Amino acid sequence: MLTRLAGALGLAALLLGCSPPAETPAPEAAPESVFFLVRHAEKADQSEDPPLTEAGQSRAKTLAEMLRDAGVERIYSSDFERTRDTAAPLANELGLEVTLYDPNQLPDLAAALVSSPGRYLVVGHSNTTPELAGLLGGDPGTPISEDEYDRLYVLVHRPGSETTTLLLRFEPR
Repeated sequence: MLTRLAGALGLAALLLGCSPPAETPAPEAAPESVFFLVRHAEKADQSEDPPLTEAGQSRAKTLAEMLRDAGVERIYSSDFERTRDTAAPLANELGLEVTLYDPNQLPDLAAALVSSPGRYLVVGHSNTTPELAGLLGGDPGTPISEDEYDRLYVLVHRPGSETTTLLLRFEPR
């Protein structure tokens, strides 16, 4: 399953980043950004700040394996144990700090991300992840149900053009 998803990510990168035909001179390219957006992995219970379950920990590790070679430069998480723990395996593998954001201030986060081209992982919640996708110019898709943890948005933002949205699904190994 992971190999298929890694292949899908590679194919998506190829399709989303393809160049114009050789006979057409390439215009000066504006810097693009790639945003990987996920809801936190499976949580242990319905309390205010639960940890991840064993399946959630496994899903977080799978996410890190999928994104290890995606060029992620910054990682953002809301300040909850389940979101920080979903971001931690990739942050540890890449040697990056996790930057905390306020999920009640999503427009500010979106503006900051769009104003600084790069590759980002943002870990959020069932209500904030689709909202952030929309704020970044992507397609938020359908609402995320309470038992859905496998949605991975890949948004490619090119200044001056529409944001491309690719929705992937991934399972823990």
